[in-house]
Amino acid sequence: MKHIYALAALLAGSICLSVQAADNHHSTTSTSPMKQDYQRQMDEMHEGMMAGMKESNPDRAFAVGMLAHHKGAVDMAQSELKYGTDPKMRALAEEIIKAQQAEIELMETWLKEHPAK
Repeated sequence: MKHIYALAALLAGSICLSVQAADNHHSTTSTSPMKQDYQRQMDEMHEGMMAGMKESNPDRAFAVGMLAHHKGAVDMAQSELKYGTDPKMRALAEEIIKAQQAEIELMETWLKEHPAK
């Protein structure tokens, strides 16, 4: 009988943790298209940045993480151009795209020239 109570307590705890985890996950089903785009961009950027943590070479780790960061910045700037209306923010978005694209190309080339070992 003690095993049944222990199992019930374990199950109840698992359900509570599952509900809490689901509540903490970003839901995009009831948000605007802009927020959905922004959330997707942030999730993709963070996933890519964390990929750098898997690299054993510090230079590759830096390049992989920063590459994802820069691509995320470009995506966010493109969203600003798609949804934003403020002239200063739109101009900044255009500058970010231009500057980050050059650095993205540099890092992509470097990563091709320095494959993981």
